[in-house]
Amino acid sequence: MIDTDAAAPSAPAARSSALIGYARCSTVAQDIEIQRAALAGYGVPEHRIYVDEGFTGTTTARPGLDQALAALHAGDILIVPKLDRFARSVPDARSLADIITGRGARLRIGPTLYDPGDPFGKMFFNILASFAEFEVDLIRLRTIEGMARARQRGKLKGKQPKLNPQQRAHLLQLDGEGKKTPTELAELFGVSRATIYRELKRAQEGTAA
Repeated sequence: MIDTDAAAPSAPAARSSALIGYARCSTVAQDIEIQRAALAGYGVPEHRIYVDEGFTGTTTARPGLDQALAALHAGDILIVPKLDRFARSVPDARSLADIITGRGARLRIGPTLYDPGDPFGKMFFNILASFAEFEVDLIRLRTIEGMARARQRGKLKGKQPKLNPQQRAHLLQLDGEGKKTPTELAELFGVSRATIYRELKRAQEGTAA
C-alpha cells in the first residue's frame, strides 16, 4: 500500500552563482600576488583564482584561462584585474566574450561588471577592448622606435641570451638531479618558465642529435 502521507522528495537546491578569478603575468619576475590580492578584494575565493605565469599576451596557449572558462556556469562572474591581462586583441576579446555569453555568465574587469550578451554591455566591452589593443600597439611601436635609436647609437647589439653558458650548465645539472621543478628553476635563475622549457628542449635536441 502506498503511504500517501509520506513527504515528497525535495527538489535539489539551486546552485548559487560563483566568482571566478583570472590573473596573468608575462614573466615570473612580475608580482602575480598584486593581481591575486586585487581578485581577493573583489571577493574571489583563493581556490577559484586561475593563473597563467610566464605567458605573454601573444601566447596562444593559456591553460589557466582555459580552466577559468571551463569552471564558469550560468550566473557566474569571471573577474580579471585588467583587460590586458585577459585578452590579446579585440578579436580575442570578442571570442572570449562569446564563450562567456554561451555559458550564461558575465565578465567583470576591475570594479566594472559587463554582460557581453547585453547590447550596451557588448558595445562598451568592445570599446574598452579597442582602447586596450591600441595602448598595446603604441607600447610596441615605441619599443621598436627606441630599439632603432639605440642601434643607431651603437648601444644595441642584438638580443642577448637569457642565460650565460655557466648558468645554462648549472640549469642542466639541477634539472638532471630532478630536485627542482621548472617553476623553482625559473625563480632561481630569474627567468620565465618558457625560457627554462626552451633551454631544456634545446639540450634534449642536442643530445638526440
